[in-house]
Amino acid sequence: MKKLIVVLTVLITTVAFAQNKNARASMEVDGVCLMCKTRIEKASLNTKGVKSAVWNVKTHELKLIFDERKTDLKEIQASIVAVGHDTKVLKATDEAYATVHPCCRYRDEAVKDDHKDGEEDKKD
Repeated sequence: MKKLIVVLTVLITTVAFAQNKNARASMEVDGVCLMCKTRIEKASLNTKGVKSAVWNVKTHELKLIFDERKTDLKEIQASIVAVGHDTKVLKATDEAYATVHPCCRYRDEAVKDDHKDGEEDKKD
C-alpha cells in the first residue's frame, strides 16, 4: 500500500510540473496590415498567461510565449477570433469580422490586392 501511495504521489507531482510556464508556439492568423498586427497582438496579450505575441504581416505567423498553467492555444485563438481574425482552426463570426476596419477586411480579394500593391511600392 505504501508503494502505491508513493507511486501516485510521484505521478501527481510529475503531472503538476509537466506544464511549461514559458511554452512557445506559433500559428497562422489572417490579416493584412499593421492595424491587424496591433489588434491580433493585443487580443493575444490580453489573454491571461500570454507573455509575448508577435504577428508577422507578410507571413501571417503569430509567435507566442505563454504559461501553459494559465492558458492554452484554444483560448488564445478564441481571443483572436473574438476581435475578428481567422486562424487555421477557428473562424471569426461575421459579426466579429464586421468590427474590423474596412482596410483590414482580409477576406476581401480587393483589399488583399491593395495591400500587395503597397508591398510592391515599398520594394521599389
